[in-house]
Amino acid sequence: MEVTILGTESLGVRGLCCRIKTGDRNILIDPGVALGYLRHGRLPHPCQVAVGDAVRKQILDACSEATDIVISHYHGDHLPLADANPYQIPLQDVKFRVGAKFWCKGPEGCSNVSLRRRLDLIAYLGKDDLPAAEGSGDAVVQCSLPVPHGKPGSHPGTVMMSKIRDVSDGEKSFLHASDIQLLNRESVDVIRNSEPNAVFASGPPLYLGRISADDRDLAWGNAISIAEIPSVEIFILDHHLLRSHEGFEWLKALSAETDGKIISAADFMGQKPLPLEANRDELYSRFKVPDRWHADYADGRVGFMDFVRQCKPENDLGSLKENRGIDI
Repeated sequence: MEVTILGTESLGVRGLCCRIKTGDRNILIDPGVALGYLRHGRLPHPCQVAVGDAVRKQILDACSEATDIVISHYHGDHLPLADANPYQIPLQDVKFRVGAKFWCKGPEGCSNVSLRRRLDLIAYLGKDDLPAAEGSGDAVVQCSLPVPHGKPGSHPGTVMMSKIRDVSDGEKSFLHASDIQLLNRESVDVIRNSEPNAVFASGPPLYLGRISADDRDLAWGNAISIAEIPSVEIFILDHHLLRSHEGFEWLKALSAETDGKIISAADFMGQKPLPLEANRDELYSRFKVPDRWHADYADGRVGFMDFVRQCKPENDLGSLKENRGIDI
């Protein structure tokens, strides 16, 4: 089984996109990307935009090759959008492989915005509907029942986790835990019962003031609980957690607590972490941005290569290189 993480926070973008190859199946999970639209009142720095563009191209290529597409929920960093902003993936740019099978979260637990995006995808595919994938599966792809997106009962609703079995070894599996944020026990119990070998999940959004000390303790305990599952060999924790330097420090301490079993996606891919969202203010300080740059970029009048040339000597934009699969 070959796993490639294409886009997430430690790789310089918002998302939780990965590709798993096993036998003749090429499974793409959550083919979306975003950049925090505003951070401390600032739009994405052009250095971030450059990395986002590279990740977007990799995801578009992966869409055209995937035999299976899994969409855990309908937030803009997890799927292409009909109304994408300049830092997301426009649905009209996507060329899905003919005959690809879609495993998509159903309408249950979706906001009105998410329901509209689900309908946009259905219309783009030329289908009458997409069956709700929760609780369904085959010999390779298995989809969970809905679990909370973060804290139970919170406004983001629910997400769908997915487990991918290795066709060469039916006992080996990879579990994509989407935006559980480690803030509910329900999803952790599902993971424990699934007995995966590898887990890829979102950690808690420590950068948000609403995350209490109790939330942090709960997330820490849930992370330890997953790492202690006897079958789990590696736990990749990323996404919301790594939007701040505090999150990176939290992950470092958690990794030490679990003898290195819990790591970031960048660590898993053998790359230098790119905490670009956490560094947005620093990027603006180091690399000045013309006042109209974002409007001109959105209209196609300017690019980001001048900024890439400034950043590249220090390897700040390491994820511009193509990500390679890792065997697990």
